[in-house]
Amino acid sequence: MLSELWTDYTLRNVAMGSALLGVVSGVLGCFATLRRQSLLGDALSHAALPGICVAYLVTGSRAPLVLLLGAAVASWLAATVLLRVVKETPLGEDTGLGIVLSVFFGVGVVLLTIIGRSGDAGQAGLDRYLFGQAATLVTEDVATMAGLGAVAIALVALLYKELKLTTFDPAFAESIGFGTTRLGLLFTTLLVLAIAIGLQTVGVVLMAAMLIGPAVAARQWTDDLARMLVIAAAVGATSGVVGARISISQERLPTGPVVILVLMTLLVLSLLFAPARGAAWQAWRRRRQERAWAR
Repeated sequence: MLSELWTDYTLRNVAMGSALLGVVSGVLGCFATLRRQSLLGDALSHAALPGICVAYLVTGSRAPLVLLLGAAVASWLAATVLLRVVKETPLGEDTGLGIVLSVFFGVGVVLLTIIGRSGDAGQAGLDRYLFGQAATLVTEDVATMAGLGAVAIALVALLYKELKLTTFDPAFAESIGFGTTRLGLLFTTLLVLAIAIGLQTVGVVLMAAMLIGPAVAARQWTDDLARMLVIAAAVGATSGVVGARISISQERLPTGPVVILVLMTLLVLSLLFAPARGAAWQAWRRRRQERAWAR
């Protein structure tokens, strides 16, 4: 298997792209989960679809960088709309997320249908951004993903203390002069970068799972944030590589859904067997205590 990762061009690109996505989404997903903003990634990923369509309509190009730029702009616009809705209306954040997700995704589906009916041969393949199509990744795409991922991870490392403080105690962070609003906007930008990285691999529909799954799995194993980030990155990368290997070995098996299934398997195993919080371990401890009391 390891030799094929270097000798097989398609497998190498798919595995590296999926692993990069797993690392970045795993790290950022930890902060999103601890901030109780897991659904924010879901809303922003769905909001990327109309951006992809508009970018194609304006430029006529299917170049991944052009389409991902359109997706990033649309996701940022969705985040801005969400902030305004929450701030200036009596609606809660969860309601605002639902509205933004539904409206933007609905617009994207309509635009995708219109483009598909236009008869333009150049539009072929745009629908792959719904569920991803990792098999189409080429070296240039992986390089773009690596560049965006490096920026995201570098910013997290640079601002680790600030992000940690605003995640666990935002009121105290604000009282000592930390710009919680600016850091919130920066974090939203990092989520947009992660979504841009994942669109070709898992698509807008499944991207939320890549942000939530590794973080929740890692949370079962540790209470330390730094360790949680490392474990989440490892879970995400492992899911990407194993999922890519399975999908490539089977004809017409889509990589994105397989990666998510591998990730969910690791999540279930963590929920059951992690020493810190695993259900199986807790049941075993309870039985051991009951036996000790019975004696």
